[in-house]
Amino acid sequence: MTKLKIKVGDNVKVIAGDHKGQEGKVQRVIKDKNKAIVEGINLVSKHEKPSASNPQGGIAKKEAPIHISNLSLVDANGDTTRVGYRVEGDKKVRFSKKSNEVI
Repeated sequence: MTKLKIKVGDNVKVIAGDHKGQEGKVQRVIKDKNKAIVEGINLVSKHEKPSASNPQGGIAKKEAPIHISNLSLVDANGDTTRVGYRVEGDKKVRFSKKSNEVI
């Protein structure tokens, strides 16, 4: 299994697919499938049956996972960048390859 360079809470931009150009915050990362759920992107309609908690039922919008390869990290300047790792002192940190700043 490869090391994923995108983590929960990162701001990302979709660089390929139907949602190309949209930005959002990573809510969840699914490591074994190399996918991430991004807030407000790749919404799908889910039919919900009426239940005690939802007596009306109906159709709900929900985020579906997007493959990590279709996402790119957005750094502090708002530019998309690749992620690198380096050791500073005793800590291993992620840094932006474009601006060389610690993320």
